[in-house]
Parts: sequence; structure tokens; C-alpha cells
Amino acid sequence: MILNVSGRTDIVAFYSKWFMNRYKEGFVDVRNPFNPKLVSRIYFKDVDLIMFCTKNPIPIIKHLKNINKPILFHITLTPYKNDIEVNVKNKGLIIEAIKKVSEIIGIDNVVVRYDPIFFSDKYNIEYHKKAFSHMCELLDGYVNKIIVSFMDEYKNVLNNYNILKYRNFKEDDYKEIGLSFSKSAKKHNMTVQTCYEDRNLEEYGFVKGECLSTTLAYVLTGKKYNTWKARKCSCAQMVDIGVYNTCKHFCKYCYANYDEKKVNINYLNHDVTSSLLIGQIEDSDIIKVRNK
Repeated sequence: MILNVSGRTDIVAFYSKWFMNRYKEGFVDVRNPFNPKLVSRIYFKDVDLIMFCTKNPIPIIKHLKNINKPILFHITLTPYKNDIEVNVKNKGLIIEAIKKVSEIIGIDNVVVRYDPIFFSDKYNIEYHKKAFSHMCELLDGYVNKIIVSFMDEYKNVLNNYNILKYRNFKEDDYKEIGLSFSKSAKKHNMTVQTCYEDRNLEEYGFVKGECLSTTLAYVLTGKKYNTWKARKCSCAQMVDIGVYNTCKHFCKYCYANYDEKKVNINYLNHDVTSSLLIGQIEDSDIIKVRNK
């Protein structure tokens, strides 16, 4: 089993202490987001690989030596200010943290996500080209793979249109970003790709790939995995242990947060000693062990 920690929230940034408690206890419980009374119990003995997805790896760096599992990091590093990302750490600190993670687990196990891209008067193409180039320069020798995506019109995005003030992409935009990003990445010995985007930009120098391919999963674990049935991409199947509406970054483009009041309520219901990320196991819950 591959554990995704997490696409639904930033567990590393805000709930690392809870995660390490669960790791030491040997299991974690996850409510089904579509059937909350159904709880999956996952024992870490059944976990072959942990994929951490975060905007801030700093809280868990000191614990990495205690995790006796193969580890991947996908670290999102975007150039937006606090009008778009409210509680994201200083980007300079994140750059240094990425370097530390790379030194600990190896360059091949660290991926940076420049994700998602949107255009506005403030965050225009030139802004992104300069930001991406500078990021590649700073991470030269520590990262060799970057994944980008383009913002989708999720519910949260539409609700925050007056803040984002985004415009639609044109073909010339894709070309300019594709050529510029490819050039910057190549200059610093990196590849740049998308994952299941309508435009993969291969014609402009992007490579074709997945966030986590079944081939890489096999290399890291020695086991074969199916593609992720819950998604339309070709990534290896993973189990996400996060909870929607629990991330305190409050990014205005996020698909996993769509009710900021609910986020605050959920955060108050977090208990670092609970087996669940939010709340407690109840007598009426149906717990089923999941091992794949």
C-alpha cells in the first residue's frame, strides 16, 4: 500500500505531531468522505511507501530518521503572496527545507510542484517566468523533477474570483510558459512535466510522466501497483489519509478547502492523540481494516 499524506490537506504542515503519534502507535483511522460512518483502519505494517505532499516540510524533517519506510516528498512551491496563500511559510525557508529533505532522502525522492498556475494582472506570464527560473536556480543540485499544473475552476476558485482575478489561458500562453519553463529546467539539470492536464506541453519541451508512476513505485518498493482508480491519471494507486476542509493555508485556488468556517471548526476538533485526524472514533462507526 502507498500512503498519500495527503492530497486532501497539508498534514505535514499542520498535523505532523499527530501523524508521528499514529506512526508510533502503528495504525491510523480514516473516515470515508462519502460515508462518514465507515472508517478504514490502516496498519503501518501494510504500508510500503509514504508519499508526503506539503507546502511546508519543516515540521517533519526532524522525524524523518524515525520513519522506517521508503519516502517520497512532493513539495508545492508557488510564487504567490499572502493575498492568495494566507498561512504559507516564507518561501526562502521552504527552499532551505527542500534542500534538507533532498540531503536526507535523496534527490530522486523529492519533487517540487509549481502548482497551480493562474494568470492575472498581478501574476502575469513574465512574473511566472522569472519566479520559475529563480526557483530552478536556487534548487539546482537538490531537485531534478518539477511538476506544474494549471488552475481549474473548482468551487473554491469560483468563490474567490474577486481575489484571484484570473483570466483564461490562450494558446500563446501555453507556448510561452512551455518554452520558458523547459529552458529554465534544462539549464539546471531538471525535467518539467504536467500530470493529467488537458495540455501536457510536450511539444514545448515538457516530458511526459505521472506524479507517481507505477514504475517508480516498483523501484522503491519491489511491488507492482494498479493505477489509481479514483483518478483518471496513470499514477500508482494510493490511499489518502487526509480530511477535506482542514488545511489552514487557506489557498484561494484549493480544491480540498471550500468552506473556511468549516476548516476552523475542524481544526478545533483535532486531537493529536486521536486515531482520526479530526474527531474521535464513535460507537456507531464501522471500522474495516484496509491493507491495499
